[in-house]
Amino acid sequence: MDTALARSLVPQVLGAVVRRYGHFDAAEDAVQEALIAAHTQWPVEGTPTDPKAWLIRVAARRLVDSLRADQARKRREEALAASADRDEVSVPDADDTLTLLFLCCHPALPQDAQVPLTLRAVAGLTTAEIARAFLVPEPTMAKRITRAKHRIRDHGGGFAEPGSLAAVLQVLYLVFTEGHMGRADLAAEAIRLTEHVHRLRGDEAEVTGLLALMLLTDARRAARATAGGALVPLAEQDRALWDGALIARGTALVEAALTRGAVFGPYALQAAIAAVHAEARAAGDTDWPQILALYHLLEQVTDNPVVTLNRAVATAMVHGPTAGLALTERVAERLATNHRLAAVRAHLWELAGEPDLAREQYLAAARQTTSTPERDHLLGRAARLR
Repeated sequence: MDTALARSLVPQVLGAVVRRYGHFDAAEDAVQEALIAAHTQWPVEGTPTDPKAWLIRVAARRLVDSLRADQARKRREEALAASADRDEVSVPDADDTLTLLFLCCHPALPQDAQVPLTLRAVAGLTTAEIARAFLVPEPTMAKRITRAKHRIRDHGGGFAEPGSLAAVLQVLYLVFTEGHMGRADLAAEAIRLTEHVHRLRGDEAEVTGLLALMLLTDARRAARATAGGALVPLAEQDRALWDGALIARGTALVEAALTRGAVFGPYALQAAIAAVHAEARAAGDTDWPQILALYHLLEQVTDNPVVTLNRAVATAMVHGPTAGLALTERVAERLATNHRLAAVRAHLWELAGEPDLAREQYLAAARQTTSTPERDHLLGRAARLR
């Protein structure tokens, strides 16, 4: 059985079944049963001519059978039985993946439920895979997903009140970030889904910007860590390891996003910053004045203190470390418990030629981070300054 083919069809199949019958939670189970059936039958009987239609028909039948077997849903069963012809389930021409994404990012769902539900329903990951990605026990993740499906059911279970495109992009970005920090397969899945959204809504500048940001960030994956897993800062990375093809495509998308949008959005601006870094053949060639200008624009469209912190670094590279350190004071209260504040201050004190102050801040950042690779990196920086 072609696992990749089946997984890629999950959102289209689930979207089609939910659109016709509703009952998101039961439909999701029916699609999983259809995948199991495909896993059993296709290797013996051969992959059907139209795998999507095959899966939709099997899932629809399993859903109807499930509803019929549920006495508590007798009224729904009668309604479905009257309208559904088991042998003539229509297969829509339209791709419902985007609609399904909107449903998983429904405003009725908390964000900690949107991401795993998207990974389960749209990306086709198993509950065990999602639990491992978020470092929680499988039963805990199963309950979280079940509560999300029940909330959709209680809210009407259909497509009447979809979430916003911004929420969809935020969830995809969170999935990518989670993958970029460790799980490469999650990052790849986020890119695949964003590519799909881009095919459907490529006229939206922020969709293009998010895809560009993911590609440009992922292009540096091979250089971000040593073979032993130690983090390598951007300025010290071997740029020969960067993926030139991803950079070329990401840069072209950035240009399209900035040209298309009437107002620059946060994803397009972050992608533009990543593109400027990517254009530099060596760290010393980086166009810091342009990056600083882009951070000024980014601050105007988002109230994220980390953006100000990053602007402090760009400010230091253009106007000197003292100017950068002064800027960190603006976000000191909001980032008091975030290790990034101390890490940036340590870097800037080091640039300013103050090793004792830099070491103190590196150690403070190491105490605050929850990431083992980051902690090792920060302790290593501190040790160099003894």
